[in-house]
Amino acid sequence: MFKWSKVLFAGLLSTATLVPAVQSFAAEAKPTVIRLASPLVGSGSRPVGYGNFYSTTQTLGLLEKEFQKDGIKVQWNNFKGAGPAINESYANGLVDITWLGDLPALIGKASRLDTKLILAGGTHDNTYLVVAPGSSAKSWADLKGKRIGFFRGTSVHLALNQIIKKHGLTEKDFRFVNVDGPVGYSALASGDLDALFTNQSIFPVTDRGVAKLIYSSKKEPAQYQSSGYILVNSKFEQKYPEVVQRVVNVLVKQAAWDSNPANKTELFKIWSKSGLSYNTFVRANDGVDLKRHSAPILDAFNVAVIKKKLKAGQDLKLIRGNIDVDSWIEPKYVNNALKTLNLQNYWKSLNANGQ
Repeated sequence: MFKWSKVLFAGLLSTATLVPAVQSFAAEAKPTVIRLASPLVGSGSRPVGYGNFYSTTQTLGLLEKEFQKDGIKVQWNNFKGAGPAINESYANGLVDITWLGDLPALIGKASRLDTKLILAGGTHDNTYLVVAPGSSAKSWADLKGKRIGFFRGTSVHLALNQIIKKHGLTEKDFRFVNVDGPVGYSALASGDLDALFTNQSIFPVTDRGVAKLIYSSKKEPAQYQSSGYILVNSKFEQKYPEVVQRVVNVLVKQAAWDSNPANKTELFKIWSKSGLSYNTFVRANDGVDLKRHSAPILDAFNVAVIKKKLKAGQDLKLIRGNIDVDSWIEPKYVNNALKTLNLQNYWKSLNANGQ
């Protein structure tokens, strides 16, 4: 006769043998490596970013110092292919934590990449429209039918489409060409482009007289300016929450340093290690509130801007799919960091209207 009691006992024994393994997995607190990514690349393709506290942290090697005592390797990868390349790496499980511009971050999440947004990584970044020195163009309208270069799939892309829409224009009014910075500068100089739309990296080019600035987004609302977010792979976050918290603590501490006006000169010197000149950052940040720019907090205003950018990207057919922004955002890490570092009141939290 078949003994069901034996089967039940064997099943309980098998389950019992699994429990230590499950507990061991849950208790695993340290990875062997933390893989960080950035779409920011300095001149000459040097792996040095600029313009935000995430890049400052990389340049100063602060995360390496934090995890050295644990024997955890910190691996940085600066992707010349920018946001689209990082999204592809996320999809293949090759990235743990990254800084990413607004559009590629939104595209990735809408495409079901399993990420969590844990920090604001720099807001109110500006974009610039330049033409050749001899051009008579003085406005967007003057460039109708002309060839304008920009880097598709990046935060510059979303800013461009929103700005021309505000000016009553559409993509059909121009001949857009997909180029990265260095290629775009050369194409503008050779006459293969009539204009170039890009970020602060354009200033060394204008300083050399190769380009002439005719538009800046500095007076535009935050929705029309570029933003960056710091994302974490959800599987990494679930497996190593204490490690993620330590990373965030280091980043928030550096954000506070970047925010201090007394550190501006030293900050721009650090960013100039990217190969862009000190003067580039002086000009790019003229009139910019660096404290607000560097605020890592996920307050009502930053969340509202994210939602506006999502809606704009969907309306412009740049983002396909939807995102539950409130569930995508995980504020506990930055909130814990603020308490740990006694910075709860350092950055003013704004309401959805920016007040």
